[in-house]
Amino acid sequence: MLDREGFRPNVGIILLNANNEVWWGKRVREHSWQFPQGGIKHGETPEQAMFRELEEEIGLRAEHVKIVGRTRDWLRYEVPDHFIKREVRGHYRGQKQIWFLLRMVGRDCDVNLRGTSHPEFDAWRWHDYWVPLDVVIEFKREVYQQALQELSRFLSRPSHGPRRVDNAARPASTPKKPAAPALPSNAAPAPDTK
Repeated sequence: MLDREGFRPNVGIILLNANNEVWWGKRVREHSWQFPQGGIKHGETPEQAMFRELEEEIGLRAEHVKIVGRTRDWLRYEVPDHFIKREVRGHYRGQKQIWFLLRMVGRDCDVNLRGTSHPEFDAWRWHDYWVPLDVVIEFKREVYQQALQELSRFLSRPSHGPRRVDNAARPASTPKKPAAPALPSNAAPAPDTK
């Protein structure tokens, strides 16, 4: 389902824990990390699609999370031609996304990366809110920056410990500290991921 401009409606999910760290997933058999995301099916609202994708990709249901906020408008990114299947080139340009900020109210052990026959992720971890965007596929980086920036207004003080905002996705208007090193490609899943 594409809009008139060739963008597929999609949702993105930024999941927070009590320390305002974000859920960060490693793509199956790839060296890139990302947030959960997925397409909106015909007849679905963005919120319905978000809950479906959350369960399909990381095994969490509505009772495991609380919606904190969402982006006001669609955020768009174009997909380079060499990533687009030949049969849809010329029609498909990329994704337009509504991003949701969720708070985890379940436990880490509620996460299940193998809830479907086609898992999206093979490892995950909690990471500081301002994730290092150099491990995100290049054409998605600007949308990640926009989503993190817009949704940061909903962040509350962590339950315990200082708020840390010191990684590469920090807005350009704020002085940067050195970026954290990229996550290793052989990073193991977080404990209790089943």
